[in-house]
Parts: sequence; structure tokens; C-alpha cells
Amino acid sequence: MTGERDWLAGARACPSPNQGERPADSEVSLLVIHNISLPPGQFGGGYIEQFFSNTLNRDAHPYFAEIADLQVSSHLLIDRLGEVVQFVALNRRAWHAGESSFAGCDNCNDYAIGIELEGSDTQPYSDKQYQSLAQVCRHLMAAYPALTAQRMVGHSDISPGRKTDPGPAFDWPRFFTMLASTGNTQGGDEG
Repeated sequence: MTGERDWLAGARACPSPNQGERPADSEVSLLVIHNISLPPGQFGGGYIEQFFSNTLNRDAHPYFAEIADLQVSSHLLIDRLGEVVQFVALNRRAWHAGESSFAGCDNCNDYAIGIELEGSDTQPYSDKQYQSLAQVCRHLMAAYPALTAQRMVGHSDISPGRKTDPGPAFDWPRFFTMLASTGNTQGGDEG
């Protein structure tokens, strides 16, 4: 991570305009795991980056006409090959959680980091995605002491009934085992 904790070293930057300031009294203390595929169920093509950058061509697929005007983002995306793309500085508020609540605190965007996995609720995530996710999360835990494994949740956990991701295909026990592995939490070259 950079000395300022804002941008992950090794992540490819693709800044999104869909962001804002965190409230002055907020502390990064929650990590929300999402999934996304554009078009739904399809991978690759660069459409996620276009979507988070407000440059999605609404004519490229019928579904895109429905979502092209939405203004959303996450801090990070981990694609099927394990590449990490960063859209929003970690000290800023990405627009990923929507109406949400965790442990009695509403507006999770104010205090959460959002990570999108390229995937769907029902298709298994790749080994490289799990490796990158665990490595990134160990970095984040080292940088943000209030961020613990107990405060890593799915979008479905903070928006029940409204969201289902990362879905039943996400292997939480596998993720937490990898997260707890003896890998270097200060930024080694794992995976």
C-alpha cells in the first residue's frame, strides 16, 4: 500500500467520478464483498470499468440501456484472473452499498471499503480471485486497525432482502482460511 493508504500498490488505477468525501468522523471499519458481471453472467470485455466510469455504451447490450445512467462504483474490482483494479481512493467514499446497515450503523458507504469480484451468485469464483482477495484484505487489515475478519461481509449481509451477492458460490470458509494464512500482512508478493 502507499504511505498515504489511498491507493493499493500493484492495483491498476481506473478512477471513477462516482465518489465523495467520507464524513469527518468516520473510520474505515467494514469491508463489503460484492459480485458483478456485465452483461449478467458474462466475464471480460471491460464493461465493468466502463460502468464505474460512466462510459458504458448503452447500445452494446440490451441490459446496458437499463443501467447506463446509474452512478455507482466500488473501491476495488478483482477480475477472473485475479487482477486488481482500483476505482476510488480508500480514504474516500465509493458508491457501492446503497441502502445498508451493519451492527446498527446505517449508510455503510460512509465507513466501508467495497470490493467487487467479477462473478455471479451461482458460478464459482476463480482460485486467483480468492488469492488476490485474501492478499488485498490482509493489506487492508494492516492499514486499518478497525477492519477485522469479523467485519468482512457480503452485500447480502448489509442489505438483506435487497441484495444477494456475493451469493452461494462464494466460499466463505475458504476465504477466511486463506485470510488467516501466515502470508505477509505488510505487502509481500504472495499468490
